[in-house]
Order: sequence, then structure tokens, then C-alpha cells
Amino acid sequence: MTEDALSQLRTRYLAAQLAGNRKEALRLLVDDGLLRGIPLQLIHLEVIQQAQYEIGRMWQENIISVAQEHLATAVSQLALAHLYRHLPRDPSNGKVVMVSCVEGELHEVGARMASDFLEMAGFEVRFLGANVPAEHLARMLREETPHLLALSVTMSYHLPALRRAVEAAREVAPHLPIAVGGHAFRWAPGLEKELHVTFHGKDARELVSSACRTLGV
Repeated sequence: MTEDALSQLRTRYLAAQLAGNRKEALRLLVDDGLLRGIPLQLIHLEVIQQAQYEIGRMWQENIISVAQEHLATAVSQLALAHLYRHLPRDPSNGKVVMVSCVEGELHEVGARMASDFLEMAGFEVRFLGANVPAEHLARMLREETPHLLALSVTMSYHLPALRRAVEAAREVAPHLPIAVGGHAFRWAPGLEKELHVTFHGKDARELVSSACRTLGV
């Protein structure tokens, strides 16, 4: 598929999102995407993720309301759940990654997408979802310590919650590798160095490649 055709698919998917047309959104991704040979990774990154960035921009600029943003995002959440069964998976590498959004962070599409990419690469994933308080994250780490913790933050005003999550994780598992990522880092370049985390995954692909290097798989 050419870049122009991919752009057209993204535009049509975005229109279906804004209309809240779940059936059409799924049809586009499957019939005009997967069945026409577009790799699932490309559908995630170039269609769903880019459409979500546009939804976020429109909300921030008051072009759409909070309700419309929720409507559109719900379509992407459904799309990722629907595409989950189509994920191509490498053989298990024996490593467990825990993925969590920080406290207050309700935007989980990016974290869910990262979880899918990790699974495709052979990792076993514990996806905690949105809005996980630091103390509950610490409790989960006490019950099952993974090989890597990945923390996601989308909105910049949740960056203090990221700090608390990192601190809570280190109290429980001081030697646990920690990855951070999410749209909020566009407003806080270099924060990962200040937090002294293992690495910053700028997108799902980079998260996977850095996780593989860090864990030696």
C-alpha cells in the first residue's frame, strides 16, 4: 500500500471515529487494512495511533468536546481489542513485562498498543490499564515482580504521578528495570534522565527494541 493510500485509510478511520461508527471503523481496519496486506503493526502505528494524536489535537484546540474525544477514543479501544486476536506472535522469550498507566491517567490506548507490540515480540504482558495508584502498583510488584516495568503517561499534568510511581516501584523492587513512555514526554524532554529510569520508549517499536536489549532477548 502506498503512503497516499495509507493516509486515505487513516482519514476515513478518523471520520468513523468522530461519528462514533464502530462498525465502519472495524470494517476499514480489517477489510481495507489487514485483508489488503497491511501489516498489523502499521495499522497500529500509522492509522490508529496517528488518528488518536489528531483526536488529541482537536480536543486541546477545542475543536471537539470532551464527550466527542471519549466517543472517538472508545472506537480505538474497541479496534485494538478486536485486532488483538490477529496479533502475529513470536515464540515466548520467557520475560514478563508489567505495563501500567500512572495514577489519574485515563488515556490507555498507547499503553494497550505497547502491550500488543510486546506480546508480538514474545514477551508475556501484565497490562494493568488506566489510572493505577502508586501504592496499588507497588502491591502488584510485591505479588509478582516482572522482568521490566513500563509506565505510561499521556497528559503532562500527570507527570508528578509518574514520579510517585517510579519511587513506589523502587521501594519494592530497587533493581527492577523501569521503562517510561507516552505523549507527555513531548512536553518534558529529558525527564527520563532526571528520573534515572532504564530507558524511554518513544513509541511501541522503540519500547520493544529497548526491552529486548535490556533483557537480553
